[in-house]
Amino acid sequence: MSPNLGRPHEPVLVDRVTELLAAAGPGLLVDATVGAGGHAAALLEASGPEVRLLGFDRDPQALELARERLAPFGSRARLVHSGYERLSEILTDIDDGPVLGVLYDLGLSSMQLDRAGRGFAFATSAPLDMRMDQTSSGPTAADLVNTLDVADLVRLLREGGEDRHPHRIARAIVAARPISRTTELADLVAEAVPARDRHGRTHPATRSFQALRIAVNGELERFRASLPQALELLQPGNGRVAVLAYHSLEDRIAKRLLAEAARGCICPPDLPVCGCGRVPQVRLLTRGAVQATPTEAERNPRARSVRLRAAERTTAPYPEN
Repeated sequence: MSPNLGRPHEPVLVDRVTELLAAAGPGLLVDATVGAGGHAAALLEASGPEVRLLGFDRDPQALELARERLAPFGSRARLVHSGYERLSEILTDIDDGPVLGVLYDLGLSSMQLDRAGRGFAFATSAPLDMRMDQTSSGPTAADLVNTLDVADLVRLLREGGEDRHPHRIARAIVAARPISRTTELADLVAEAVPARDRHGRTHPATRSFQALRIAVNGELERFRASLPQALELLQPGNGRVAVLAYHSLEDRIAKRLLAEAARGCICPPDLPVCGCGRVPQVRLLTRGAVQATPTEAERNPRARSVRLRAAERTTAPYPEN
């Protein structure tokens, strides 16, 4: 393990994910957010020798960890530096057999939070970066903080962080610019919120940092674009998808898209015969969202907020776009 990269953390709900997605093969499993490779290693260990795995990640440092962790599996594991919004494009080019399962472990990993220089956390002072792919030319959190006007900052904070005081925070940011360090922004946000909200279980800047990270990386838009691609790519009859979400914004997208794919006829109830011809494209494998047990949540802090949803493709042909 490369010492400068730290040690990978325990994958969340790994036993449940393995139970849902491990396969006999032949075919392909896709880890759309491979991270340090914890889920990927567990899936390969639990699957047949003819099952291969393709891991996606936008973070080159995560891919380095995953490459080391998955090396014992040899050619069964393949990694690609890409966002999961390119799922269809890349899998079409690879053409590596039927897609037996797709996993999304969304949001930020513990190892990314632990690396102060990435700018995701505010425990220590670091540049306001927050890009999951630091090789990209996209905007950093500092770019957004220092260029957006009050109205756009309010929208960003409200939509990405569901912040309770977006106007106060946005005005404080604009008044204090330029802002370049994580601790500088965190202290500014803490001062901007009312005193009654400064002493809760979480730091008052937590939601603002979440909102900035989501905006910098286009996380919600990428996930909305990717999940329908995954459902279409799954092998009819037994291909499965599992989504691990850590806040309500991601979970609502997964819930809505899976529910839409699981719907049958949408004709008015008073119509005597179905005229839409719609049939379910998936069947839901989880009733609501599965949460971690208290034991796992205590052992693995990242599991405390997780929501797992899963579905299986039916044999119905996927509708044309």
